[in-house]
Amino acid sequence: MNSNRVKAGVFLLEGLNSFSVTLYLYYLYFFTQAKFGFASQKNLVLAATIGFVYIFASVFGGRFGQRQGYFSALRVGLSIMAAALLVGLFVENVAAHVIVLLVYTSGTCFTWPALEALVSENEPPLQLQQRIGVYNLVWAGTGALAYFFGGAVHVVELGLTQWLKTKANSRVSPVEPPCVAPVTRAEISLNPRPIARVKTFLKMAWLANPLAYIAINTVIPTIPALAKRLELSPKFAGFFCSAWLFARTAAFLLLWLWPGWHYRFRWLAGAYLAMLACFTLMLAASDLWLLVTAQIFFGAAIGLIYYSSLYYSMDVGEAKGEHGGIHEAAIGVGNLIGPALGAAALHFFPEQRNSGTWTVSGLLLLGFFALVAVRSRSRVRV
Repeated sequence: MNSNRVKAGVFLLEGLNSFSVTLYLYYLYFFTQAKFGFASQKNLVLAATIGFVYIFASVFGGRFGQRQGYFSALRVGLSIMAAALLVGLFVENVAAHVIVLLVYTSGTCFTWPALEALVSENEPPLQLQQRIGVYNLVWAGTGALAYFFGGAVHVVELGLTQWLKTKANSRVSPVEPPCVAPVTRAEISLNPRPIARVKTFLKMAWLANPLAYIAINTVIPTIPALAKRLELSPKFAGFFCSAWLFARTAAFLLLWLWPGWHYRFRWLAGAYLAMLACFTLMLAASDLWLLVTAQIFFGAAIGLIYYSSLYYSMDVGEAKGEHGGIHEAAIGVGNLIGPALGAAALHFFPEQRNSGTWTVSGLLLLGFFALVAVRSRSRVRV
């Protein structure tokens, strides 16, 4: 399925999905703070719970899409998400809202692996760079706008999914079983890079990306407390604390236009160290403009790390749905570990306001050493 018209529709669907998911999940912590009095520790526990569910649901969602068809996975996921939000309108207590949240999260895990596979399926290596670049720009850009402005669109997504399926069904396509590719392998340009080198970078990216999400998902639940410390209302917190989202989008654009970073360890390592330094500055900041500046470099670094994980996942092997699920599950690992560590640090060292920051920073530093170790054990020069 490499019809430009259908893939353009997939990008539109992806943008709607990113907009709605970002709006719900990123503002959730302001809601729990205002309605249920959640401080940073409880919001971190909630974020860790989301991450735990996301790990297993992503693997299942990726396999479901690979076996049952990507559009089938999208319909299931979007239906779950829309139903969860509908129920959420009529519940009041905290337990019910948490259940709604976890069901909603499970639904998203059917959508992202399918969308990643849809834009990547049957693309030769050179074209894959373009597709992944547009994919990253779309979800990051619409997500940043959602955090900045706000909105909700799941029902529209379901309708668009059905329309795209009817368009795709007119072609022989891997998006619904049986998974028969419309072109032979001889017609697809082979990846010119040594397979050992490719697999090494995939391992490093799958290690770095969850660690990056440890940083992201330690920051997001603490933004309400950070905004309170800097005397920002939720509205202005959305303005000033979305800087890293726009910086990530700009990084995706640059990385899409310039592929020279592919399979270059110094770029991945440099981005990782920048992410670590800016994470610490963001959570320890007592000045608004220092916070914004740190966010800009943080977003750029996160952009390269995420791009690496997704690009290498789609560049290696044929089971793109399953690889997309693993890529998302790795994100879930970060979503679990980061907030869990932050919450534990605040529990055991409540008098130390920055204990969570330093604990997660220490883990991220260990992650960098692990990244270097993976490279050192490789038998190829990377």
